[in-house]
Amino acid sequence: MTRKPSPPEEQEPKPEPAFEATMKRLSEIVAKLEKGDLPLEESLRLFEEGVRLSAHSQATLDAAQKRVEELLSVDDDGRTKRARFELRDDE
Repeated sequence: MTRKPSPPEEQEPKPEPAFEATMKRLSEIVAKLEKGDLPLEESLRLFEEGVRLSAHSQATLDAAQKRVEELLSVDDDGRTKRARFELRDDE
């Protein structure tokens, strides 16, 4: 007897991939697409995956930039402002 996959609402959400893993996968996708020898449907599937990964990477970079800017911010007197940061579980 074969087992049917769970409906989407019952499946656990996939954890977000690490930034480095996302960039590696994006590089792989670009290399495959640049070869130009894939069928159209496969090319579109990879392109869609690349767009999703790119958006995820951009959001990760934006969050990192915001954290750096908060750490390096200065007050009106030119003194570095001190911000308190909580370490996230992934750090």
